[in-house]
Amino acid sequence: MKQITTLAPATVLALVLTTSGAWAQEDRGTRLMEEGAKLFFRGLMDEMEPALRELEGLAQDLEPALRSFADEMGPALRDLMEQVDDWSAFEPPVVLPNGDILLRRKPDSAAPDALPAPEDGEIDL
Repeated sequence: MKQITTLAPATVLALVLTTSGAWAQEDRGTRLMEEGAKLFFRGLMDEMEPALRELEGLAQDLEPALRSFADEMGPALRDLMEQVDDWSAFEPPVVLPNGDILLRRKPDSAAPDALPAPEDGEIDL
């Protein structure tokens, strides 16, 4: 019985030291992974910085043109959005050689009921 009591504390101590060593090793591995991720993202940001600066300069150059476009075309686009309920019912626009733009309704979509029928049977072109 004396051997069990002297062996048990030594075994427990060895087990604790072994386990704490494994935890320390695992903690060290986690820190290395964290440090590697930080270095990776820092390198990525260093590589991307010139491109981001160039993009920022391009955005500053385009800003006046985009504002002008929005000021001029905003009301017309707003009117167009009010007239068309469902854009998914149309095919992509087709530009003809003479500059005309065709917006064709998809064949499977129903014809709009909102258009009044001509009273005298004539169609204006």
